Amino acid sequence: MTAIGTPVEELDTPVLLVDLDALEHNIGVIANHYRDKAIRLRPHGKNHKSPQILAMQIAAGGTVGGVCAAKVSEAEVFANAGAGNVLVANQVVDADKIKRLASLARRIDTTVAVDAAAQINLLAAGTRAVGATLGVVIEVDTMMRRAGTRSIDQAVALAHTVASTKGLRWRGLMSHQVPMARPPTRQQRFAEGRRCIRHVLRVKEAIEAAGLPVEMVSTGESWTYDVAATFPEVTEVEGGTYIVMEVPYAYMREFRFAARVMGRVVARPDAVTAVGDVHIDAIGAPNGVPTLAGFDDVAVASIDHHGVTLTAERELSLAELSVGDVFFLLTHQQDITLNRWERYVGVRDGVVETLIEAPARGCVH
Repeated sequence: MTAIGTPVEELDTPVLLVDLDALEHNIGVIANHYRDKAIRLRPHGKNHKSPQILAMQIAAGGTVGGVCAAKVSEAEVFANAGAGNVLVANQVVDADKIKRLASLARRIDTTVAVDAAAQINLLAAGTRAVGATLGVVIEVDTMMRRAGTRSIDQAVALAHTVASTKGLRWRGLMSHQVPMARPPTRQQRFAEGRRCIRHVLRVKEAIEAAGLPVEMVSTGESWTYDVAATFPEVTEVEGGTYIVMEVPYAYMREFRFAARVMGRVVARPDAVTAVGDVHIDAIGAPNGVPTLAGFDDVAVASIDHHGVTLTAERELSLAELSVGDVFFLLTHQQDITLNRWERYVGVRDGVVETLIEAPARGCVH
């Protein structure tokens, strides 16, 4: 077990480090932005997997006092750790998962997303079996072409079905989107974000015109946390990436990189190549190889189950990336990286200050 007070350079590698100053800064950006606004953050638990980090987000203010989860198993972890409410922002149709979701709803305020009548029928049967009432939101597709209703009429019809189904509580709408431009300028970010959110609000208006109130509009993410705040109709944002950040989100300059995987150089086969002990199981690479921090002219050439290969554009001196030296990698997809670790090492001023447990890691059901 890593000891508190251990200098970072003495840690066994590879190791996932969380810079506590950066983490607290990122949490503060959202909390301060929402402090005097009606909109609230629904922290996405899939991004950090940790009730400890969720507790920090809630304590800072500006949140719904609960969590967003991608899966029922994640929702259970956070509920067991004291989350006040939970939104499972995906469709749940498996009978066992619905039973668990309904049991969760008997303990805390629980909501799940739907986009089809068949899902509603399955949820209703499961909740009635245990005498629970489960909140339901309709997912609206705004651009990703995966889950979500494809038309306003479809959403209105589903809203009426939910509202008239025993065991279910009609709540409102949710959506998810990502920027089309990579990286977007601030102007592009606001234009894309507003376009997506306005579509969700058109669905809201149609449902309300059909006679149903809409209490919950959960839309927006880290890249639109400030865009969503310009719409008084939006009640919450499902933000997650901002918490530790990733290279593709570097354009969000108000946030800092809090997560790094530290490794050691184990070989120097030639003057421009270094081999490190960070294997792909320690960081993941679905969006491309990680980025080496601190070197503008040294890149990650490859990563696999054996380790990582670093290649320089010039001949490295004997003092640079020598055998035994530590280096730091930035992830290109933080939730994948954090899911590789059961705990993170929280560091401040170059020493270990705390260990952050991640019990929601690996929750695939």
